[in-house]
Amino acid sequence: MTNSNSPRTTLVLGGARSGKSRFAEDLATRSGLRKIYLATGAAHDDEMADRIQAHRQQRGDNWTTIEEQFDIAGVLQAECREETVVLVDCLTLWLSNLMFADKDLAQETAALCEALVTLHGPAIFVSNEVGMGIVPENRLSRSFRDAQGRLNQDVARVAGKVVFVAAGLPLLMKPTTQSEITL
Repeated sequence: MTNSNSPRTTLVLGGARSGKSRFAEDLATRSGLRKIYLATGAAHDDEMADRIQAHRQQRGDNWTTIEEQFDIAGVLQAECREETVVLVDCLTLWLSNLMFADKDLAQETAALCEALVTLHGPAIFVSNEVGMGIVPENRLSRSFRDAQGRLNQDVARVAGKVVFVAAGLPLLMKPTTQSEITL
């Protein structure tokens, strides 16, 4: 995994219904750049189809939507430009897609992080922080929680900015320096 930073990459973390997607969309809108929404979810049932439709209506016509369940690094490399911001919503669904397709999670994460440091424009990632609750009772859920935690850490390591959102309120977590954290 690379140790380089991608200064124009922002990771927005939070729990379910924390306001993280709304914050990320507002951040993209405030940039004044052309906006691309890279959707990683798929409508496998009616409820998810309804969610996707509601999100599209909420964003309005000022966004270009690209749906990609696996190769988000490829889309980012093709679409990130100085005049364009790409919002990836969300890494949690991307990870789920990878798990159910039996992809090598470490390899896919490393490839994404390597791609981030070569982008030619800004990118915003939305991801769930799923490790703050109780330990899940079943193996699949524990595996997912662990993989999500590792993915978030790896992307946070290379991202220029990391923001945690709770109750719609953003908290800037990075940039910071370790020297600022003392006993």
